[in-house]
Amino acid sequence: MTIEQDFFNEYRLMYRPFTNQINLQLEKYQLYSSQWGLLRLLTDKGPHSLVEIANYMYIEKPSVTRLVQKLVELGYVETVVGKDKREKLVQLTGRGENIVQEIQAHLKPFLEESLAGVSEKDIEIATQVLAKIRANIKK
Repeated sequence: MTIEQDFFNEYRLMYRPFTNQINLQLEKYQLYSSQWGLLRLLTDKGPHSLVEIANYMYIEKPSVTRLVQKLVELGYVETVVGKDKREKLVQLTGRGENIVQEIQAHLKPFLEESLAGVSEKDIEIATQVLAKIRANIKK
């Protein structure tokens, strides 16, 4: 096996168990990792249109619509009119902002345990490496 194959194999072997564990952690909030990802996007980068969310998350617009619908039902997000009246923006509600803080605190021990024994420098390097690979794939 080549070094490239080893790298992506390790990523694949880590990704599913990680996502499964995140989903278990999010069960009590009636959320899945994809919904959590959308809440994090809105927390980190503010309101977004459905098209922007689809592009950012690499998913189809109908999938975004379902994600948003569930989060609206839970009271975590709302849609508002954008600058262009035809554009709808998705933004966090006050309840959504509170739940994000609660979930971040809830996930913190799991994330720390997952990174146990990995130095801060290695985490920074791995983050940069993954971002570079994503950019290469996106080209």
